[in-house]
Amino acid sequence: MRTVDPARSLTHGAGEMNPVTANPWVLLCFDTHNRFLLGSDPQGHAQPSFVADAADGRTVSEVAQAEVAAEAQVVELSSFHFEGQEWTLYCLRSAVAAVAGQVFQSFDALTAAQAAGAMPITPLLVAVLEAIEPELIRIPYLDQGENEYIYRFRTAKERNRSVYVDAHSQGLYQSELCALIKAARRTKEKSSGEPAVLDFGPVRYVIPSHFGFCLGVQNAIERAYEAVASHPDRRVFMLSELIHNPFVNEDLLARGLRYLQTDKGLPLCANGQLANGPSDPDALWNQLSADDVVIIPAFGATNEDKQRLIRRGIAIREYDATCMLVEKVWKAARRYAEAGFTVLIHGKAEHEETKATFSNSSHYGPALMLRNQGHAEALAAVIEAEGPTKTRLFNASFAGLFSEGFDPQRDLEKLAVVNQTTLLRNETLKIIDYLRKVIAAKYGADKVSEHLWSKGKGDTLCYATQVNQDALHKALEAPIDAALVVGGRNSSNTYQLYRVCAERYGANAHYIQSEANIHSMEQIQHYIFPDVSAGRVAESEALRPFLPTRDAPLQLLLTGGASCPDGIIQQVIQRINGFFPADTLRPLDVILQELAGENAE
Repeated sequence: MRTVDPARSLTHGAGEMNPVTANPWVLLCFDTHNRFLLGSDPQGHAQPSFVADAADGRTVSEVAQAEVAAEAQVVELSSFHFEGQEWTLYCLRSAVAAVAGQVFQSFDALTAAQAAGAMPITPLLVAVLEAIEPELIRIPYLDQGENEYIYRFRTAKERNRSVYVDAHSQGLYQSELCALIKAARRTKEKSSGEPAVLDFGPVRYVIPSHFGFCLGVQNAIERAYEAVASHPDRRVFMLSELIHNPFVNEDLLARGLRYLQTDKGLPLCANGQLANGPSDPDALWNQLSADDVVIIPAFGATNEDKQRLIRRGIAIREYDATCMLVEKVWKAARRYAEAGFTVLIHGKAEHEETKATFSNSSHYGPALMLRNQGHAEALAAVIEAEGPTKTRLFNASFAGLFSEGFDPQRDLEKLAVVNQTTLLRNETLKIIDYLRKVIAAKYGADKVSEHLWSKGKGDTLCYATQVNQDALHKALEAPIDAALVVGGRNSSNTYQLYRVCAERYGANAHYIQSEANIHSMEQIQHYIFPDVSAGRVAESEALRPFLPTRDAPLQLLLTGGASCPDGIIQQVIQRINGFFPADTLRPLDVILQELAGENAE
């Protein structure tokens, strides 16, 4: 996609085509709802609003500025053949509400009008619609440059916590204790520090320097709450769960927001129940109108879901809360594909982020999902095989995990790895190192860089996930009686933190959603995350022994996943402290003063 140089001229004179832009062209103007401007021919048939006219000698940019908006940025989208000529399709996106004698129309509305015989269209418009179909996903982002992001992280000064921290949600989001811990220990956003030790007397808490909300989650939460607050007279939907935390999602539901589908992509009805399939008229997807607001969560969205919204005439760029570090993975995948590499996505095929990355990557070239090291070994067997055996092994191991048209005979020659941003970094690097050995054995060590993308650090894990893991590893060095990892049931990054703790502490490491899972000093309700790699297809829970009884102070490690609000961390501390006589506990005010003193030093 490239913008148009305003100096490029269509003609030198009447009938004389400029050799630089010899092709005839069409310019489509889109509004912020992804509806395009339509004119009509003398017979009343709908046609593109602006078509190259050799007679007036104006450039496409001159037409855009004169007829639509002076600030309009024209983008060359694609080319197509019509009546024996190659045409260039240009597009622009503008906030202009109307142009005299023409109307904005959504793709779905045009299709419905055609079906009803109410809006016949010209052959040229038919050709234009066919040409734009493969590029539909780009329409909302026409004015976004190669190095720009949909939604950059807000700086501390730009944060808008007041939009979601109110009397209703104070206990969920607000924690003076957590704020002071982060101020004292999180000296650098991208580098882990030493853990904090909160000494309450009979119980001590070891808390990593980095825990809880990451910047991408904070961005998404603020965008969602702002959308609800800014549109009291409009319906506000989230494509699926905003983040993987039930308490945040329940708070949004209480404010009137509704979800279109589950985290597995199943359509929902207004009452929150599953619809009877995608065509169910009660499914919220089928009741959307151009007046509705639809927010895309931090995980991003598949191209297919975005295209449905675009066709419906719904604004999505303004409410797209995709984390910029997820989008960074997409940009990397695009670079790899454009360089001729097949993109391997290390991630869980059922996770929203992996589905979005796979969909986005598939738009630019072959893509394949790998769950784990075992999958990498299966891929190695495919790479090493020849002839029909290669295809047979590939289909047996990767059914449903590869892009349309994927050919294992052709598309495994050059590989590049990206990953779901919430996984363990060392597992992705292990897969890359393993594939490097496989490729060296097949092609020779001196040919590895030709067949495996070898530039950069090797993984696309987001720094927030990595620094949370690094900070946790530092906290593991302390002697611990029990480790608590707090986060949503379907939070992948929380599960990775739990795995780190479980490797060190075994059954003394517990995965919980909130303080409600701590039943007593003796018993805790531990969540068992579904993990296909470990042979667990379904989620479950188990009551476990919690804390030992002894006179010496207990020491607990406590951390939260990237979607865990600070308020829940403090509520966990208050719950455990409640098991001890009040006169044996050091007051919270004293702990806060000590932390404040650290910050003042």
